[in-house]
Amino acid sequence: MIPDLAALHAQGAAQQPTYPDPAAVDRAVARLRTSPPLVFAGECDDLKLKLAAVSRGEAFLLQGGDCAETLAGVTADNVRNKLRVLLQMAVVLTYSGSVPVVKLGRLAGQYAKPRSSDTETRDGVTLPAYRGDAVNGFDFTLEARTPDPQRLVDVYNASAATLNLIRAFVNGGYADLRQVHTWNNDFVRESPHAQRYEQMANEIERALTFMKAIGADPDEFHRVDFHSSHEALVLEYEHAMTRIDSRTEKPYDVSAHFVWIGERTRQIDGAHVDLLSRIQNPIGVKLGPTTTADDALALAAKLNPTNEEGRLTFITRFGAGKIREGLPDLVEKVTAAGVNVAWVCDPMHGNTFTASSGYKTRAFDDVIEEVQGFFDVHRAVGTWPGGVHVELTGDDVTECVGGGEELAEIDLGNRYESVCDPRLNRVQSLELAFLVAKMLRKA
Repeated sequence: MIPDLAALHAQGAAQQPTYPDPAAVDRAVARLRTSPPLVFAGECDDLKLKLAAVSRGEAFLLQGGDCAETLAGVTADNVRNKLRVLLQMAVVLTYSGSVPVVKLGRLAGQYAKPRSSDTETRDGVTLPAYRGDAVNGFDFTLEARTPDPQRLVDVYNASAATLNLIRAFVNGGYADLRQVHTWNNDFVRESPHAQRYEQMANEIERALTFMKAIGADPDEFHRVDFHSSHEALVLEYEHAMTRIDSRTEKPYDVSAHFVWIGERTRQIDGAHVDLLSRIQNPIGVKLGPTTTADDALALAAKLNPTNEEGRLTFITRFGAGKIREGLPDLVEKVTAAGVNVAWVCDPMHGNTFTASSGYKTRAFDDVIEEVQGFFDVHRAVGTWPGGVHVELTGDDVTECVGGGEELAEIDLGNRYESVCDPRLNRVQSLELAFLVAKMLRKA
């Protein structure tokens, strides 16, 4: 049974907006409760089966997308560009890493962000912090920064539009493996990774031609299974989008196929853990460097008491300098306890720093170092490094330094577009895919 919103908030709900008009909140929640589901329970079950394969070491999870989606960013070009880079990365990982890849977008719902402070001060003026377009606006004005519950309805509509676009692309031929060259058409041609990708695409094309010649043309060559995910942060939205499935009479959060609990909201007796413990979706939890093995075991017991395969994913975010020290104890003790869990590496959130220019950024080398540490720990323990969770974009932004383009801190201002945390651009994302594929071959 799902507790009501008041009961959830009474448990101590971290990182929630303070709305000035309770009646407006009630109207927005009532509107959401009567809106159609964005995803279906059967689709969530399908993803759970795929994540079960990840937990068994039979598949690899690629989860990626924006740090924080914006309502203005819901355009066909933006959605296609993000889908394209994820498809390219998945092809690289599948072909070069020789492992099935589960594709999970960090999109169609990633509109809310936790913040380290409730307020932001500029030039002596203090206003509420920007918490994502689901809550308030980015502009530094009182009107924009005042939390507005109508934005939850706007986010629902934007997520529906995004999912419609993705389904059109995936089912309309864009995801066909014969499009591997097309996905690379407007790539930076001087990039060595584009050339490497093109060589791989030629090999895939020859293989497809051979398969067709012998009469083999399976449906998997023409489409992909693509699922959506976001952090379950604003309780009003997630609670309103939780419905009882007519097949099973069990609750599902139909705002996304997969939802996760963040590092700042994973309190074992908190509202977010309670709500997600009651839904049937596959779910994840972010685990940072303060997480103990006892914390992880308690979360597993609360969120997956039946120890169901594919139900629970631990997404670790330690930072490049801490992963080799902090991760082994967690993996060893969780494994020794017989817990079914998929282990996934988020190499982004533990490696953020502020450049001399004032921009928040991440170093590509640190991202790779954390992924390498993640693989090294799992190899040493004898467990499966199940995937990566990456903040990225399909555009040629300049938000993370390093990589094959050798972006420097001085370059950050050229095209810094994120409203929150820095993302890997398309070139860096493809480079990451080739490097992770190399690690997979060794794993």
